[in-house]
Amino acid sequence: MIEFFDFDIPPIFQRALIAALVIGFVNGYTSAFVLLHRSPLKLTALSHSLLPGVAIATLIFSLGVLSAFFGAVVAAITIGVLTVLLSRLTKISDDTVLAVLYTGAFAVGIMVLRHVGSNQDLDDWLLGNILGLSDLDLWMSFGVGLVAVTMLSLFRRALVINLFDQEVASSLDIRTRVLDYTSFAILILVLVTTLQAVGCILAIGMIVTPAAIVRPYISTPDTLFPVAGFVGAIGSALGLFLGIQLDLPAGASIAATLAGLFVISVFARLLLFKKAV
Repeated sequence: MIEFFDFDIPPIFQRALIAALVIGFVNGYTSAFVLLHRSPLKLTALSHSLLPGVAIATLIFSLGVLSAFFGAVVAAITIGVLTVLLSRLTKISDDTVLAVLYTGAFAVGIMVLRHVGSNQDLDDWLLGNILGLSDLDLWMSFGVGLVAVTMLSLFRRALVINLFDQEVASSLDIRTRVLDYTSFAILILVLVTTLQAVGCILAIGMIVTPAAIVRPYISTPDTLFPVAGFVGAIGSALGLFLGIQLDLPAGASIAATLAGLFVISVFARLLLFKKAV
């Protein structure tokens, strides 16, 4: 994949730049759905629940791209199903149950990774290591991204109607339950492919912030999705560049850059509003 670049840039940085652009765009595009769904806190819990899946898969099969991917997917699905089941059995809100489960799962993940030994770098899974991504990681990110963006684009109208009023969606013969399961699966896959780039702690920033940056300036969902995608790509690439230039952890630099762009966006909107008044 990196053969498309002819510049005098080390392959490791070329690969990281491609990853930042691809993962940034996919997360930005998906962030529009997350913002409209108003579910960032639940998504935060879900991102933290990925760690035990990676840890247990590493313990059983040794660390690899595919084992980490499927381990994280299984962990997220397990936490999601248990949340619904225990909430119904106990009559406790699903937010409370999810908070308990993801905290416990995250703790188990840390303990298992520590048990695996020093060969596995815990920081890479907590904070990410976008400079260490392999070509297989890139192809998986590209494949998942292609599926996620395609699905969100094809069913955007139905998704938006379902988010704002499920009764109206049902009256239009939209299969709301299928949409809920499909969107949940998309979010899990996007989170998993983001895991190695910025880690399970910072992944939530990439899948929430881009849409929050542009939302004050955009009124229609059809525009929000692609614009948030481009902002995610540009912000991630900028964060990677700053991290390399300042010798900072790339994942943290990307998350901090996106957060900084959000703050700038808010103040810029306030200044524009004052001038308009």
